[in-house]
Formats: sequence, structure tokens, C-alpha cells
Amino acid sequence: MSDVLIGVDIGGTEIVAGLVHDGGRVSARRSCPTPRTGGRDIVERANELVSGLLRESPEPVRAVGVGAPGTIDPVSGCVTSCTDTVPGWLGTEIAGPLSERSGLPVAVDNDVRAAAAAVALDEQVREFGRVLYVSLGTGVGGALIVDGRVLRGRFGTHGEIAHLITPEPGHLPCGCGRHDHLEAVAAGPAIAAAYAAGGEDAPALPEVAARLRDGEERAALVVERAGHLLGRTLSGLVTALDLDAVVVAGGAAGLGDPLLGPFAAALDAESRPPARTTPVLRPATPDTPVLGAARVAAHHSPEVVHES
Repeated sequence: MSDVLIGVDIGGTEIVAGLVHDGGRVSARRSCPTPRTGGRDIVERANELVSGLLRESPEPVRAVGVGAPGTIDPVSGCVTSCTDTVPGWLGTEIAGPLSERSGLPVAVDNDVRAAAAAVALDEQVREFGRVLYVSLGTGVGGALIVDGRVLRGRFGTHGEIAHLITPEPGHLPCGCGRHDHLEAVAAGPAIAAAYAAGGEDAPALPEVAARLRDGEERAALVVERAGHLLGRTLSGLVTALDLDAVVVAGGAAGLGDPLLGPFAAALDAESRPPARTTPVLRPATPDTPVLGAARVAAHHSPEVVHES
């Protein structure tokens, strides 16, 4: 009998839950849009996904792990700090309601750090000592992996990159309200807003991606600019932290080479020494967020190093 866990990834756009066997195989998945009506409704949708997976699982489930946006109290499983990327999220109790409904232990950690802990196990990542994990979704998140482990820091913000200052402002404010932060130029909604600034229509990112695939010049220029600004903004970190590689994940990373090519070029052009080349990688599987959430459950605490 395999060890079965449920991993739940709560994103700004979508909630995804999966049955995870022996730490690495996802046998079933359920998902739904993330409600924009507050934390209670989000947890209720997550509860519904978990309940469905429990009915579907052919084996007993040991525990539930959740990756959630914001700063999470690892003891109470409550959101203690966040931006407005997810409305009504601050103060939301996640672990308690999920545990009460499922009857299982529930552990919660920040979604990006949870995913980074799973990425740290990828064969392509394990050969590097210092890796920056970058998540480009509804918001922008980051985590620092050192020798296979994710660092947290005293205030739980180690690797956080959303609020780094960018060379040019974005067309959509960061979750904190400022336009000169990385989230304002590189998050999925920010890229879509930059596209809309060039005309009357305002499509969501999937439509921008479709127009990009169709060869539309406007979409190509907008995506190229986002990648270029992402690279210029992160280049200082590459030098200051002496990074070996960068892993880019999330919905916006699905734009592929039109985004990641300019990102890698700007990253290397602005880094020091000028001759350095920093590998830009993608996660080995799209299930990384769910696997990371399950890993939180497996360890019953965030998979991190606490630094003083």
C-alpha cells in the first residue's frame, strides 16, 4: 500500500488539488476557479476538492498539505500577511476548516516555497547549489534553494521578488499598489494589461498567448518587454547571491521562449561578471505546485531552513 497524501495549491486564478502517491505520482486531480469573494469561499472550494478526492481515492489518505499565497503561520495555518492579489485573504484560517471537514491532519505553507521544495528534488535542479525559483502567475513569487533546501529567513520573505524595483513601470499595479514593482510588469495580468495599453481590447493572458502563437507582432513585443524587464530586474540578484541557475514556473512562464529568451538574454547582459551565463530552467512537471503542497503534509511543517 502506498503512502497517499492530498496536495492543494491555492492560486490567484485557480485552485488545484491532487492525490499524491509516495511523494511523486499524482493519480487524480480536481480544480476550480479561485473565488474573488473572500477567504471563506476559497477555503470552501478547497474543501469541496478535497472531499471529492477522498471519495475517489482507492487507498486511505494520510494527510492534506496546502500551498497558499501570503505569509502563513505554520502552527495555526492562518494567513498573517498578504497583498490584495487575492481579495479578502488576510486572516483566513485554512488548516482548521479543512481538517474539520476531512478529519485529517492539515499542514499549510506559502505556495511558492512549497513548490520550490518540490522543484529542489528535480534531477536538473539538484546539480546546482544556489537556485532562484520564480513563479509568474496572478502575482509574482520567489524562493531561494540552497543545496537542495528552501530558505525562509527570519520574517519568512527569503527569496521574495515581487516588490523589487523595475527599470520601467507597469500598466497594472502590484498587489501592494505600486507600479514600479516586478509584479506590475511580469505577472500574468500585468502582461495582459500591457497588451491592452496598446489598443482598445483587454484580453486575458490566454488570449494574448494565442495571438502570440498566431504571430501577432503586438503580442510578441509585449511579451518580449516583460521578459526583458524581468531579466534586468533579477540580474542584480544573480550577482549578489552568486546564483547557479533560475527556475521559472507559473502560468505566464507558459508563454515559453518569447518570454524566457529575452529574460535569459537580459539576465546575462546585466549580471557580473559580463561573461557569466545563468541557466534558465522550467520545472520537470506541471504538477510541481501540488507535489510541493503534498510535501508540506508529508513533513508536517514547512520544508525550509530557518535563519536568524
